[in-house]
Amino acid sequence: MRTCVITGASSGIGRASAIMLSQTREYDNYALIGRNIKGLEETAQNMASDINVYIINADLSTPENLPHIVDEIAEKYGTIDCLLNIAGYTEPASIFSTTYENIQATYTINCFSPFILMRECAKYMKKKGGKILNIASTAGMSPRPGWVSYASSKAAMISISQTLTEELAEYGIKVYCISPGRCATNLRKKLAPDEDPSTIMQPEDVARIICNLIGEGGNCIDGQNIVVRQKIK
Repeated sequence: MRTCVITGASSGIGRASAIMLSQTREYDNYALIGRNIKGLEETAQNMASDINVYIINADLSTPENLPHIVDEIAEKYGTIDCLLNIAGYTEPASIFSTTYENIQATYTINCFSPFILMRECAKYMKKKGGKILNIASTAGMSPRPGWVSYASSKAAMISISQTLTEELAEYGIKVYCISPGRCATNLRKKLAPDEDPSTIMQPEDVARIICNLIGEGGNCIDGQNIVVRQKIK
């Protein structure tokens, strides 16, 4: 019995990944972490019927609770084999209007909480290996005026992923980092409110890449920042 932990599964890329991955039967147990219980329940209802789903009401803005949550999952299922850090946050603002609280919230949800989840899940993966996948962004790869807190937090996630790839390799733990381009998610609406979501990449497009990496298709491409984006027509 294998267990996958997913954050951000109440909508967008997280929901599409949870549903699609459950159809592959790669994992038997799923722990969906988030604060939108209704959204998580809707995701669970659309996942494969013969897998186990555990919904956990937790806010990534309070990372001090995460070690206990990981222990709870491991106690329930006996193992943790995969972690998908997909949840994200942004409140875009210029340097003159960005507050310390905004930067702190962005980094807590986009970097600090994912890091704690990686650390705690890796403790259970050490004996037999596992896979960790982090969602960064192409925003973390180039200057994005007005998005300073979001873009810099995603740049940090790229670096964290690459560093932990080397650090955790001795335990058979593979770490992947995906940087999606423009994708029709709720977070993207905050960054580009006037954009037509039907003209850009969809969450399912990214989910297909995630499922491929989590399966045998990703065995040789961990440690890279994998850019996923749709060509502009």
